[in-house]
Amino acid sequence: MEALQIHGSEAQKKTYLAPLIAGRWTGTMNLTEPQAGSDLGALKTRAEPKGDHHLLTGQKIFITYGDHEMAENIVHFVLARLPDAPNGSKGISLFIVPKFLVNADGSLGARNDVKAVALEHKLGIHASPTCVMAYGDEGGAVGYLVGEPNRGLEYMFTMMNNARLAVGVQGLAIAERALQAARAYAGQRVQGTTPGNDPAARLPIHHHPDIRRSLMAMRAWSEATRCLIYFAAGTLDRAKRHPDSTERADYQALVDLLIPIAKAWSTDRGVTAASLGVQIHGGAGFIEETGVAQFYRDARIAPIYEGTNGIQAIDLLGRKLLRDGGRTAHGLIAAMTVTLKALKANSDPEVKILANHLEPTLTALANATEYLLKLGEAEIARALAGASPYLDLFGLVLGGWLLAKSTLAARDRGDPIRDEKLAVTQFYMANHLPQALALEIAIVSGADSVLKLPPERI
Repeated sequence: MEALQIHGSEAQKKTYLAPLIAGRWTGTMNLTEPQAGSDLGALKTRAEPKGDHHLLTGQKIFITYGDHEMAENIVHFVLARLPDAPNGSKGISLFIVPKFLVNADGSLGARNDVKAVALEHKLGIHASPTCVMAYGDEGGAVGYLVGEPNRGLEYMFTMMNNARLAVGVQGLAIAERALQAARAYAGQRVQGTTPGNDPAARLPIHHHPDIRRSLMAMRAWSEATRCLIYFAAGTLDRAKRHPDSTERADYQALVDLLIPIAKAWSTDRGVTAASLGVQIHGGAGFIEETGVAQFYRDARIAPIYEGTNGIQAIDLLGRKLLRDGGRTAHGLIAAMTVTLKALKANSDPEVKILANHLEPTLTALANATEYLLKLGEAEIARALAGASPYLDLFGLVLGGWLLAKSTLAARDRGDPIRDEKLAVTQFYMANHLPQALALEIAIVSGADSVLKLPPERI
């Protein structure tokens, strides 16, 4: 809807927006092809002009809800090439291809030449049909060009940023759901004796220190990713709505920096939390009837789709950090430093000690940032070898910073959950955040070992 609102013609908006907004029609993104996954410049779907429309031929794969009968119509947004298009990603255009053609009065007409020819058999998310879509098997699917020719990839990214943030929300949601299930199970499953309690007492396993550690790890991941998602969403709102145009531009630059971290770091945490949830259930977690294995299977797709997490790391490094010479990253690190000073100045020793954990990891992030900026485009292979650990490092430090900010805010307001908030932040700072120091070493010292063996010998 947003892509259509921004890039579509007035006639296209009039035809498609109202039923999409009402939920009577649904929409899909059609990017991937068998030979063109992340490399969209290799796509082969063709669009031949014919009067006021185009005829599309080709095949798309991995299309979520590519066909179903739960809506009156499905509006496919399809990337394809015009006959005179240049090669590569600069020759891609965007087309609206409805499942049912739409008459001038808005009523539905004939079935278009687009159909699902297969369903993928997947590891998880079995409630969501993932379709192989065929366009033009019977002469050509009627499609309508959105905006200008050869700008389709640009237009598609209007959807992609929102989709990537939404996938980050999925990582958060699955982490939270896995935590809820594990917490409930650990509170009623009686097994063994626990230190400090009567040996004859039969207590639930959440009294065991290792189970408490696992539950706290899950809760800390859940709360940190929630902070990150909300921070990114709030920044996105400010990028769109701030009254000052300069401020809007700065917020948009920050959104661009945050999106790959919010998508990748949050989804990786979702997988980790779902795995811990299975572990807490023990053997029962590996049995389907408990339901927690489904969380693990379903979580695993999120680091892959809407751009794999490796691609998010490349995006963070190449398009975000290097493109603006580190300006936005430096501004974010400066904002974290303000919070660090507030922690140091706090009168509560339990709050003040958080600074001891945040400070060295903030230094690690700053050092890694400067190292990658120094490598820059001149040694891009070595820089890219550290891109994924850099994204993890950035996410870890952002999580710690945002938890610290929320802890300060809760205590300033006298929030009833302020003590729990402090406890979760302390756990995160002491148990999760130190990984950032090792990641700095991997970024600064690990590139040569990544690249040492030739690919065919790995």
